[in-house]
Amino acid sequence: LAPEVRAASSSGKAEDWRQLLEEHQPGEVYSFPLFTEAFCDQFLEEIFNFYASGLPAKRPNSMNRYGIILGDIGLEPFVDKLQAMLQPLGHILFPGVGSAWDGHHCFMVRYREGEDLGLDMHTDDSDVTFNVCMGPEFTGAGLQFCGAMGAPDHRQHSFTYQHRKGHAVVHLGRKRHGADDIQS
Repeated sequence: LAPEVRAASSSGKAEDWRQLLEEHQPGEVYSFPLFTEAFCDQFLEEIFNFYASGLPAKRPNSMNRYGIILGDIGLEPFVDKLQAMLQPLGHILFPGVGSAWDGHHCFMVRYREGEDLGLDMHTDDSDVTFNVCMGPEFTGAGLQFCGAMGAPDHRQHSFTYQHRKGHAVVHLGRKRHGADDIQS
């Protein structure tokens, strides 16, 4: 974990969580450093080792053809602990809907030439979504945001987030978003 997240989690104080946040759209889209670059590199090494094993992997959703559901490859205990650690942040940012999580669907997607390049605009089947860039280095693939589903602006572009390795973007699942095509 990034040292800032470890400190906020240990203190349990809302002000410590808020200090590490960058607010991109007031009350709607935030980002923060979640993992160290060294952890991201190790994690990706494990994912690439799984791909190299030739073992079958289920698609994470109907929109991505390439990816891995983390629980299917033995990482569910890790995701359970991560969810428990981040849940207080969900309550701070999104009281009510973000206050009580009853599950997770955590997965990695892979974008590259000849495979999936990006992801069309959509909403998630989640109360709160955390999108984390694990690397490696790339260009393009900005995370586009529109309004919330059902809102008058749900089809109007409002913001583009440029991913940073180890950083998480957090928003409500009903917020429309999509990934631009990766360029390199």
